[in-house]
Amino acid sequence: MKAARIYLSVLCLTLGFLFGFSPAEKKSKATWIWQSETIGRDKQQILSFCEQNEITLIYLRIDMNKTYDYYRSFIRDANARGIEVHAVAGHPAWALASNQKRMLKIVNWVKQYNESVTRAEQVRGIQLDIEPYLLPQWETEQERVIREWQSNIDVFTAEVKKDSDLEASAAIPFWMDDIPTPSNRDLSLSTWLISRFDTVCIMAYRDELDGPNGLLSLVDEEMNQADKLERRVLIAVNMKEIEDDHASFAEEGAEEMNQLLEKLPAKMADHPSYSGNAIHDYRYWKEAAGVTPPVIEQPKGYRGTYIWRAETLKSERDEILDFAKENDVNLLYVRIDLQQSLAMYRDFVGKANAAGIEVHAMGGHPIWALEENRSKILKLVKWVKAYNQEASADEQFRGVHLDIEPYVMPRWRDDKEAVLRQWMGNIEAFVAEAKEGDLETSVDLAAWLDNTPTPGMPDTPFSHWMMDQLDHTTLMAFRDRAESIVRMVENQMKYASDSGKKLVVAVETKESHEGNFVSFYEEGVGEMNRQLERVAQLLGGYSSYMGQAIHAYEYWKNGKD
Repeated sequence: MKAARIYLSVLCLTLGFLFGFSPAEKKSKATWIWQSETIGRDKQQILSFCEQNEITLIYLRIDMNKTYDYYRSFIRDANARGIEVHAVAGHPAWALASNQKRMLKIVNWVKQYNESVTRAEQVRGIQLDIEPYLLPQWETEQERVIREWQSNIDVFTAEVKKDSDLEASAAIPFWMDDIPTPSNRDLSLSTWLISRFDTVCIMAYRDELDGPNGLLSLVDEEMNQADKLERRVLIAVNMKEIEDDHASFAEEGAEEMNQLLEKLPAKMADHPSYSGNAIHDYRYWKEAAGVTPPVIEQPKGYRGTYIWRAETLKSERDEILDFAKENDVNLLYVRIDLQQSLAMYRDFVGKANAAGIEVHAMGGHPIWALEENRSKILKLVKWVKAYNQEASADEQFRGVHLDIEPYVMPRWRDDKEAVLRQWMGNIEAFVAEAKEGDLETSVDLAAWLDNTPTPGMPDTPFSHWMMDQLDHTTLMAFRDRAESIVRMVENQMKYASDSGKKLVVAVETKESHEGNFVSFYEEGVGEMNRQLERVAQLLGGYSSYMGQAIHAYEYWKNGKD
């Protein structure tokens, strides 16, 4: 460890020349806003809340699809109230070398934005929130992931500092002092990370100060490191409800959280690096504080369902359309049975379109993932194209939707990568064929496929590859509580928002034998609607969020009240 102390001393001296250090005279109080859409809709409420709670720093997720003008007034009004706005961005996969360019997009966006606005409207810093330990590769190739993460961070900080006075910061967990850096086993990863940024937010997610598992004990090593390195540290606590009760103030509430945070300055008096606190995040904090969230209206959002029995388009036509009207359904995935008459489809689709309901032709089977069955996919698409050519404009299908779930086949267990490769080839052929007919393309996708790497692209989750191919993706997040649904899809929402892709969130009403938590069969339709309203509130700020789908019509209509 003597070598480590010498290394650290040299590192501190070198970095002091590079960056300099002057501890903040006034401590910061920060929060995160992940739903950037709320700053346009709820600007005054957000700024009033921040003033009331003495917030001086907002880490704001930037939706780069929005215009510069969208951000100017919020940042200007925040700065006028003494609140700095820093951009925050990140994804676990940004730790990987293959995603370095994606990571640098936020730096380029902020710099270009700042050049186009007045000083009072500028972003003052950029924070990385990467969390690569959520990647499957962390368990199998941790050293490689860390090396690539370190390289990306060096590139990021250099680019941030190039010709700008932007602050570079990062959110890091408290436990990285137990992990050595690959190039120097005597140097902890937390020390290395702290040395690279102007400020770090240590995610010290605990609801108690003292004790061996208390906040103070968990951050002590990092605070000592930051003192030596002359870096600023914010201590972050959590208001989001999570499974580990001790890691959040969701149960205790905002008042108890504030009482703990009020004690921190005295407890940290011996640490010059201590620069304030951060609360994760605004959305959960304001709800815990009793601020009623505004109702999120999504006039263009989908509320969809599935019709698997094609013959019901004739036998239950009016019932289906009445049900859709009563339940605000504006999207139908309709399975195509080639034995049914064209007249039946034309009659139903025409009346649905007249009622403001999009109809997408649907087909699928687990074996459709295999190359030997590619012709079945293409046959469906060609049928829809031929149908649309013959039908009038108001009788046409908007798109083609595939439901392919190959993970139920034994072959998936035997050779998953081979199945994935064939599935990818079939999807590429599907999209190419559909685009010749100007058809929207979409698929159902299990939400957990973000933990499966893409063949030939191990740093890319398979769900990301799939989203990139399609116009929209319907994530099957089959859970019966809003928070559980959101946890399943939130990483995909972030990725899709950054990529300009659209996602629909699907839930189940069919009885499930996997457990009562999978479906709303036990809870009933009323509870489902309440939970889905909550889902819309939690996800409504993501530009990728396109609405919901309920699986399926025949179970939904017969569900419990």
